[in-house]
Amino acid sequence: MQPQPNPNPPKRFAHPVEVEFARLLDFYRIPWEHEPTTFPLSIDDDDNIIEAFTPDFYLPKQDLYIELTTQRQAHITEKNRKIRLLKKHYPHINIKLLNRKNMRTLLNKYGYDAVTGKLIGKPRDVDKPK
Repeated sequence: MQPQPNPNPPKRFAHPVEVEFARLLDFYRIPWEHEPTTFPLSIDDDDNIIEAFTPDFYLPKQDLYIELTTQRQAHITEKNRKIRLLKKHYPHINIKLLNRKNMRTLLNKYGYDAVTGKLIGKPRDVDKPK
């Protein structure tokens, strides 16, 4: 299995938090690409892709893929499973999952306090740092 250029990169972001993440990267002049690569995770006997994963961002200077999620921790099992498979099949690929808590911290750190709740939802007790 080989990573493949995404033949149809999205023209729009899937979630408003992706827009804000891209703005942060632009502000700090960090080059990025949006969903440039699709990684096949499983294929059938005829080499048809059964399952694949396309991370949200690629930072070429850092050689790092970033996957964002605003789902609550209990609901990100599927993303974690796909990232584990990606690391198994492509051990040379660097990928980081930024979860809901990470995104809240990042947005608050860079002055998005007023809109964080709108972008990723209101914090719940399970999301709050202990």
